Amino acid sequence: MRRFVTSLLLILGLFSVCSCSKTPQIAKLPSGGVVLAFGDSITFGTGATPAESYPSILEKRIGRRVVNAGVPGEVTAEGKVRFASVLDEFNPALVLLCLGGNDFLRHQDESHAAENLRAMITLAHNRGIGVVLIAVPKLGFGLEVPKFYREIAKDLAIPLEEKTLKHILSKSSLKSDSVHPNAEGYSILADSLTKLLHDSGAL
Repeated sequence: MRRFVTSLLLILGLFSVCSCSKTPQIAKLPSGGVVLAFGDSITFGTGATPAESYPSILEKRIGRRVVNAGVPGEVTAEGKVRFASVLDEFNPALVLLCLGGNDFLRHQDESHAAENLRAMITLAHNRGIGVVLIAVPKLGFGLEVPKFYREIAKDLAIPLEEKTLKHILSKSSLKSDSVHPNAEGYSILADSLTKLLHDSGAL
């Protein structure tokens, strides 16, 4: 009996771990659905040609139109201002949101960046649009991803890509400068997002 109880607890524990680690699910992308890549210079593709930006590569990977709505130098407050009009213009089925790096570079309050990201995600959700959040690492003693990205993703139950940019920006061979990927780096980011979209049920 003791062995049975121990085995049952082990199974329940494993089930709990699996459940907690499961990627949050989002609606399946229709064949004609538009994906909006919204962000700053990393989304724009600074450091590579337009065809080598991650949205351009991702479009080929997933067989859906991916709109590049990246604005170099943009902080989250500026992104929040233009977000609704971009949603109006493209009516996307899914948003890939990658902002925060310029807030960090300008030493702006991280709590404001978190509030702005939450507001954008909430606006998209209120319109029935799914969101994937892409975490941007912060320069300091090495590269660290601020914890608010994970908190937002957990609170709003959305998929989070939190490892790939940190990996890319920690390797000189994958960067065009200190804060931007090169063509190979953008390709790696597109591959990671493709996998995440499959894991989340979008593809």
